[in-house]
Parts: sequence; C-alpha cells; structure tokens
Amino acid sequence: DGSYYTGHTDDILLRITQHKTGHYEGYTKNRRPVELVYKKEFSTRDDAFAAERKIKGWSRKKKEALICNDWEMISQLSRKTEKKDLL
Repeated sequence: DGSYYTGHTDDILLRITQHKTGHYEGYTKNRRPVELVYKKEFSTRDDAFAAERKIKGWSRKKKEALICNDWEMISQLSRKTEKKDLL
C-alpha cells in the first residue's frame, strides 16, 4: 500500500521472510508484498529499539530522506519540526 513499516530484529533474514509470508498478524500481513528499503545495524538491542521508536514518529518525507541517505534533508526536516513545536 506504499506505507513504511519500521521494526527491529536480531535476525533480519528470518524477519523479512516472516513479513513476506504473512507469518505474523499485524501491520504487514495485509500489506504484502513487502520490500526491505533500509536497514541499519546497532551495537545493542536498546539502541535499535530507540531508533525504531524515533523513526516511527517521523513524517513520510523524513523516512524517505533516510531511505535515500539524504542527511541534509533529514536535518532540514528536523529543523522545520522543531520550529513548529515552538509555536
């Protein structure tokens, strides 16, 4: 459906297979086919979970900038969000 799902796992190949086959009830089961568009490794599970929570709160544009590794755009979008929050 064009939406972005964000999650974390200890086994990326297993998790992708589970999402592609509809193994889990939940967000991706009725949105197949799914495709991995971005991944990042973290040194700890806590760091991965913190990144997941942060990214889930991002706008679609900001997620697309992450997928494209466009850190300048991420920075610009972050500044816009901060300005809105101050108003």
